[in-house]
Amino acid sequence: MLVLKTANLEDSTKEYAFMKDMPADENGMKNPWAGCSEEEFTNKALPEMIAFSEGRDLPDDYVPETFFFLWKDDEVIGHYRVRHYLNNQLRSGAGHIGYFIKKEYRDQGYGTEGMKMLLEKAEELIREKEFHLRVRKDNPASLRVIMKNGGRIISEDNKYYFIRIPIAGRR
Repeated sequence: MLVLKTANLEDSTKEYAFMKDMPADENGMKNPWAGCSEEEFTNKALPEMIAFSEGRDLPDDYVPETFFFLWKDDEVIGHYRVRHYLNNQLRSGAGHIGYFIKKEYRDQGYGTEGMKMLLEKAEELIREKEFHLRVRKDNPASLRVIMKNGGRIISEDNKYYFIRIPIAGRR
């Protein structure tokens, strides 16, 4: 069974097991805690994730963002981030949502289902009419996930597709 949970201290051991192996940067999804120790994750990274979701202790040019983990039974298989609003840099760049699915769980529908669950939760955090997303052109699997969840390409450049997904009830 798939469940999407916010980052939390109670699940820190399994969240850490996932995050330590997630690459530092894959397809634009950054993980500043790749390879960190469990102590560093529990005492620094996880409290930072929780604070960011509450809009506390944000670095300059950051906006509040909530961190979610996708669970399959009792294993973390994915990680999602939702930025609560966009500044100019995000509006023309990464957008509201970033995500990563563990390699051995890709191409099995978990990314699509996780994104569906995430969009429902994100509707409570974002007060705009649509979600802004950006996908690398060399990542067709991610593009399929987003398109299956109502995405439409509104523009592109040499490297990225820029996509919008209408927010239910605010269309």
